[in-house]
Amino acid sequence: MASRNSLPSWVWRRADSFIACGFGTGAAPYAPGTFGTLAALPIYWVMQASSLSVYLAATLILFVFGVWICGRTADALGVHDHGGIVWDEVVGFLVTMSFAPAGWIWWLCGFLLFRLFDIWKPWPIRLLDKQLGGGFGIMIDDVLAGVYAALCLQILVYSEVFNVV
Repeated sequence: MASRNSLPSWVWRRADSFIACGFGTGAAPYAPGTFGTLAALPIYWVMQASSLSVYLAATLILFVFGVWICGRTADALGVHDHGGIVWDEVVGFLVTMSFAPAGWIWWLCGFLLFRLFDIWKPWPIRLLDKQLGGGFGIMIDDVLAGVYAALCLQILVYSEVFNVV
């Protein structure tokens, strides 16, 4: 059984666990979720040029894949939602950025808003986080944090708070 703050060496030898642990970012000694969200940036960079339907389909596929790999990794670690499992942050950030306009300011706002909702876990996120198990339970709270962050990001976009054209 692994502790909440360490990852055994086998994690780096199994492709599913390596991905579930954010390509190594989940091993960060502090704020692994924040580092996991950083791992989402290059994935978002590649995906952002896609049409909305392709982007949403890819995000859904990554979510379903995440349910599987996060569940397998949590079972192998013997800890539900181990702190080193950060694929849920990757997908949550992609949800946040689903309708975001282009530009670094929106990347930054999306990142900060997602981290805020992922850490804060307002209702019903905290409830689901505590009641749902397995890979779906690991993934769904971050997806909902991403939805909350996406809604707030859209409020910023439509209020033209940054006057970005």
